[in-house]
Amino acid sequence: MAALTVGTRAPDFTLPTMDGKQFSLKEALARGPVLAAFFKISCPVCQFAFPYLERIYEAYGHRNVAMVGISQNERKATASFIKEYGITFPVLLDDTNTYPASNAYGLTNVPSLFWIAPDGRIEISSVGWNRNEIDEINQKAGATSGKKPASIFHPGENVPEFRAG
Repeated sequence: MAALTVGTRAPDFTLPTMDGKQFSLKEALARGPVLAAFFKISCPVCQFAFPYLERIYEAYGHRNVAMVGISQNERKATASFIKEYGITFPVLLDDTNTYPASNAYGLTNVPSLFWIAPDGRIEISSVGWNRNEIDEINQKAGATSGKKPASIFHPGENVPEFRAG
C-alpha cells in the first residue's frame, strides 16, 4: 500500500520531462486534476498497466486533466519503455540517485497511481493493478473532461481484477 492515502495532501514536485522541459505539479494543478503514475521499466505489472493508462490518456488526456508517468529509470531505458508500450502521455524522470518524488509519496511498490484534485488532495491512491481503481480513474477522467466515460477494457481481453505491484 502506498504511504500516501486518499485525503492526504500530495507533495509538490518539479521533475524533468523526457524532452528536457520541467513539469511542476503545482502549475499543473492550477489547470485541473493530475494523474501521477509512478513506474519502473522492469516491473511486469507496470508493463501490463501502462497500455491501459494510455487508453485513458487517448480518450481524455488533453481535456482538463494532466496525466504523467514518473519513471524511476534513466532516460535511455525509459525511452525504450515508452516506445515499446506505445506511451504518448508525458513522462517525467525521477532522480535515480535520490528518488525525490518517489520518496515524497512513500512508494514501496510500482505501479503507484495518484489522482490528485486541483486542491492538492489525493482522491485515488492505487498500488499494483486493481481493475476497479483503473475504472474509477477512467470515470473521473471522463467526468473531468465532460465526456462520457470511454471503454478502456475491450471485449475478449483477459483483464484480471488484481495483480500485486
